[in-house]
Amino acid sequence: MTLPERVRPPVDGDERAQLVGWLDLQRSLVHYKCAELGDDDASRALLPTSPLMTVAGLVNHLRWVEHCWFDVMFLGRPSGPNPQFGDEEAADFRVDGIPLAELLAGYDRQCAESNRITAAAALEELGRFPGYESGRASLRWILGHMIEEVARHVGHLDLLRELLDGRKGYY
Repeated sequence: MTLPERVRPPVDGDERAQLVGWLDLQRSLVHYKCAELGDDDASRALLPTSPLMTVAGLVNHLRWVEHCWFDVMFLGRPSGPNPQFGDEEAADFRVDGIPLAELLAGYDRQCAESNRITAAAALEELGRFPGYESGRASLRWILGHMIEEVARHVGHLDLLRELLDGRKGYY
C-alpha cells in the first residue's frame, strides 16, 4: 500500500489552501498510523472502558464524520446512510470484521467527496441541514472543526498504535 504524501500547507498560501492543506495533512496521518497493521490488531480493543475505540473503529468513525459534516450538514443531503444519525450510540465505531484496507478505501472515497464539495463552495457559504444549529455553519467553520476532529483522532491512533506495537511519531 502506498501511503499518501504527508505535506504541510504552503506557509504563504491563502486561507482555503491553509484550511484544506492542514485537513489533508491530518487525513494522510490516518494512513500513516495504520501502515502495515494487520486486521486483528486494527480491531483489537485495548481500552477496557472503551471497547469500540480501536484503530478500525476510528477509521470508520472518521469516514462517517466526513459524510456528516460535508454531505449532510453542509449540503443538506439525506442523513439516512450515516450511522451517526441512528439510535445506536457509537454505531459508526462498529466495524464487525471489515478489513482495515476496505475501511481506509472508504475513508479515502469520502475524503475525496468532501474535497469536491469544498472546492465547489465559498468559505462563507452556510450549511443547509435543518434542525441543528451546526447545520447552518459556514464551510470555513466546518473545515476548522474537521482539522480539530481528525487531529484529535490521529492522536488516539498514535496512542493505540504505540500500545499495539510500539510504533509512534508524527511523521
